[in-house]
Amino acid sequence: TEVTQAEYRKVMGKNPSRFSGCGDCPVEQVSLYDANEYAKKVGKRLPTEAEWEYAARGGNKSKGYTYSGSNDIDAVGWYDNNSGSKTHPVAQKQPNELGLYDMSGNVWEWCSDWYDKGYYSRSPQNDPPGSNSGEFRVLRGGSWSSSDDLCRVAYRYRFNPDGRSNNCGFRLVLSQD
Repeated sequence: TEVTQAEYRKVMGKNPSRFSGCGDCPVEQVSLYDANEYAKKVGKRLPTEAEWEYAARGGNKSKGYTYSGSNDIDAVGWYDNNSGSKTHPVAQKQPNELGLYDMSGNVWEWCSDWYDKGYYSRSPQNDPPGSNSGEFRVLRGGSWSSSDDLCRVAYRYRFNPDGRSNNCGFRLVLSQD
């Protein structure tokens, strides 16, 4: 799931979230640097954009859905039409094929890659490493305030790495090495 407010508070000693008071809701109002600091403290890391998309699509179990786990956004995500203008506790909607929750909607999720609009037209087909530099970092998944179109697994977004927003959070991965 996305990192929750309770998990973040336990490690970082504070909860920066606008929608506070919901320990099971995703932490938000975190910059890329905040997310990386948390990840380092718990021995994990942010996913690359390629890893994020592979997981959101259901990995090797993918059924080719528009959203992570369904073609019906209401079944899998909190977005502008059903969120009531706020985040919701994680894992309340159905998971995708890999058992991952909230990869469409709830909060945008930071990825470790720099944003490069044309990168994928010239990148390797398998496990592209992402651009080496840029002004913005990648966010994926859409949020509680996004239209359904922005919650598609294929949609890419960008944000200033030191920016904080009440619709930006993160999830972590554990490296195999």
